[in-house]
Amino acid sequence: MTSALDSLPPLRDVLQKHDLFAKKSLGQHFLLDLNLTDKIARLAAPHPVVLEVGPGPGGLTRSLLQAGAEQVFAIEKDERFLSPLQDIIDASEGRLTVNNTDALRVNPADLTDIRPMRICANLPYNVGTKLLINWLTASPIFWDRMVLMLQKEVAQRVVATPGNKAYGRLAILAGSIVHGHISFDIPANAFTPPPKVDSAVIVLDILPEDKRFADLKTLGQVTAAAFGQRRKMLRKSLKQLANTSNISLDAWLEKAEINPTDRPETVDIAGFHRLTEILLTLG
Repeated sequence: MTSALDSLPPLRDVLQKHDLFAKKSLGQHFLLDLNLTDKIARLAAPHPVVLEVGPGPGGLTRSLLQAGAEQVFAIEKDERFLSPLQDIIDASEGRLTVNNTDALRVNPADLTDIRPMRICANLPYNVGTKLLINWLTASPIFWDRMVLMLQKEVAQRVVATPGNKAYGRLAILAGSIVHGHISFDIPANAFTPPPKVDSAVIVLDILPEDKRFADLKTLGQVTAAAFGQRRKMLRKSLKQLANTSNISLDAWLEKAEINPTDRPETVDIAGFHRLTEILLTLG
């Protein structure tokens, strides 16, 4: 069954018609291959409501609608894309809403009362990590899955495991809220213009509420201290935090069952949870 979406012109024609180009200042790189955007969209849809950030000319937007998203809320900061996105609105039979605003300044939970939302986005390189952290730390959590295209290096940091050189604060924060994996990689030459690095699509599924770690703020303090001196043993890197919290470092590490000579990249997420919980108890 065909729809008005099928009659929309190729994305390259859309860019040419509206004289659109990627702005480096906004971290824009366009994915124009609809086979790839369809592959990404199928990880998020069908679903009652999907949030997309930075739709640009609307390739992923089209794919989300065609994959069965009942409502798509798109946030686009660059007003140059409002006209081509209007064409998709007209073809979407009321299923697409475009908000011309900065994603860093809007609370997606305010866009609709439908819960849970899904987030599916090719995130701008310059704000991708910040947006991800905002959504991971949202209270209450308003989404059940995030399907995000990020720089490959950032994606690896999100899902890294202990002992991996990419393992650090971002992996611990993410692993405290979600179960994540990299679905597939996308080479730089798939984009217009090509970025200097490859990208990857990650899928982050929310953990059951009783499996999520509650005190992300204190966890952030512990991981900042630990990884702020990544090459040092924990008995060195956590010393200042123990002093400012007026607790015994040796007692803290012993109670958390952490070896003082361990380095932070060898401690699993559960270990950092224990450190955080015990800090709250002793402090």
